[in-house]
Amino acid sequence: MKKLRVGILFGGRSGEHEVSLLSAASVLNAINKEKYDVVPIGISKEGRWLTAADAENLLQGKLVIEPRHLRAGDPELTQPAAVLARGEAVVVPPEPVHRQNGLVPFQTDAPLARRASDRAINVDVIFPVLHGTFGEDGTIQGLLELADIPYVGAGVLGSAAGMDKDIMKSLFVAAGLPIVKHVTVLRSTWKKAPKQVEKLVSSKLKYPVFVKPANLGSSVGISKAHKRKELASAIDEAAKFDRKIVIEQGVGGKNNKAREIECSVLGNDEPVASIPGEIVPIKEFYDYNAKYLDEGSELIIPAKLTRVETNKVQELAVRSFTAVDCSGLARVDFLMDPATRKIYLNEINTMPGFTAISMYPKLWAASGLEYSDLIDRLIQLGIQRHEDKKKNQYTR
Repeated sequence: MKKLRVGILFGGRSGEHEVSLLSAASVLNAINKEKYDVVPIGISKEGRWLTAADAENLLQGKLVIEPRHLRAGDPELTQPAAVLARGEAVVVPPEPVHRQNGLVPFQTDAPLARRASDRAINVDVIFPVLHGTFGEDGTIQGLLELADIPYVGAGVLGSAAGMDKDIMKSLFVAAGLPIVKHVTVLRSTWKKAPKQVEKLVSSKLKYPVFVKPANLGSSVGISKAHKRKELASAIDEAAKFDRKIVIEQGVGGKNNKAREIECSVLGNDEPVASIPGEIVPIKEFYDYNAKYLDEGSELIIPAKLTRVETNKVQELAVRSFTAVDCSGLARVDFLMDPATRKIYLNEINTMPGFTAISMYPKLWAASGLEYSDLIDRLIQLGIQRHEDKKKNQYTR
């Protein structure tokens, strides 16, 4: 039986580049090599697509890219590093150049097009182990849709909605899900009228508040403002990463720290939830350092919840998955007020951390689905979703 050819896509231009490398290394190590032919495909921080030895070097932190003087019209210099293909479809990933004029042009004359097709990486399915901007926000999903390549995880809409905390919250409200009070402001508004923004936040929310870039993950750019005088610096930090800033009222108030509960979801049209887990961060909240750098944070699996609370978390996790039109996988994060034990939906992550010790696979392992089997199931779900989409009619 012919092996499926699986492309593991990792790296990327986001602030979560290094997290992606860790996740991809775990997937590459655990995937069933007897069942799949595996192709590592890296994207450098500059946006260059890499395969073979360059991709391996990126994964191991050994990549050195020599400066290239690209000239429009020179086929040897304007060819991208990687070309993806499946059947007759060939996609040439764009290569960003940080100058005034956007993208490096790709010559589409017949000889060069043939060369691109000849050296294309034929894959049956892509596992985009990409976190954050340009990977978890619908952009890479759109590229793969155009190439007609099946892929693991949410589609364009689900990825984009799950990435944007402001839009995500609007969808949660529409679905009747419990969320914390919040205010969304634009970076341009903050720059023009900072005092009015501070006044708005103080009138709508009680301190402490959490300030977040709307479009990012892994707690990058997130700060906790205990009082009004800390708000400006927190907004400035979040504004580095996105044009929209979400400010949320802290659960538990000044005296109690919210409990952080997480639940994994798996499936397409009929998603199921894992047992919930709890994170007890070493710091005030589960920020980037607590997640990836500092030791001492505690993962409790299963979370210490009553049966009713466990069922509630699982129900809300599945409903949130459906609310953003997610598919494949997601990790859903909750906040619990320790005094009232009220549960609030915090956010959904459509491509959560995927190392062997990350919460998403650990929760499934505790629920009876081991890491390598989880990877297998996700690949199957990606292919099933693609086959279902092929039933759509696109012409009258």
